[in-house]
Amino acid sequence: MQLQRRLAHWLVMQGEQSTMTTVTPIQADAAPQMTAAAAHEGPSFHDQLVALLPRLRVQAVSMTRNRADADDLVQAAVSNALAAQHSFTPGTNFGAWMFRILRNRFLSDIRRKRDTCEMDSAPAEALARPAAQEDSLALRELRRRLADLPEDHRTALLLVTVQGMSYEEAAGVMKCAVGTAKCRVFRARRQLEAWLMGEKQAPRRAADKTAEKKTGSIKAQSVSGGTARRNDSLRGADRANEARALHPEM
Repeated sequence: MQLQRRLAHWLVMQGEQSTMTTVTPIQADAAPQMTAAAAHEGPSFHDQLVALLPRLRVQAVSMTRNRADADDLVQAAVSNALAAQHSFTPGTNFGAWMFRILRNRFLSDIRRKRDTCEMDSAPAEALARPAAQEDSLALRELRRRLADLPEDHRTALLLVTVQGMSYEEAAGVMKCAVGTAKCRVFRARRQLEAWLMGEKQAPRRAADKTAEKKTGSIKAQSVSGGTARRNDSLRGADRANEARALHPEM
């Protein structure tokens, strides 16, 4: 909340500075019409940005694994968004546009620091709720398992399930095909389910199992055929030795 209030105040000040002009009588007369037009157009850029701050911070914490770093990341992303405000097309998905800026800034910071960072699990704000002790333990286990997922799978899962994005929007943020985004979310869910059920790996699809069975059958047939040929050769050698023993003149 402290970060949200600080950024909201900063955005208001930015908006006031950007619109601070001398009001002429003509402008004063046109003010009601401009207000009505603005209301018809929907929330302003700054209003949308302020409303999105809590979700941005959730995603930032999941990326940086540190609340202070997450606050810095959100503030940097907001600065980038304000600088690139002209590139946003009104009427399009503001959330997806902003999350893309947040992720790009995060990756840019990683490259700049030449450090290795992993996306972490969704923070407590995204998953926690009043619960019994058993539920609390289950949530901690879920967060721990989320951290074990591959980065691309975890990112896709968080964007779709926590941030509420569509597969198309998540694919745009991750810069991948929609089918790839769907596959990552599907595999992440299967792996989490397997881990929480006590299995080491997610169950494979029937097609994978069938292919493996066919491969195993071919290998078994190959081994069996090789063994049979070796046995035939040994039996042939034994018969030849017996014949030489009975008929030395051979």
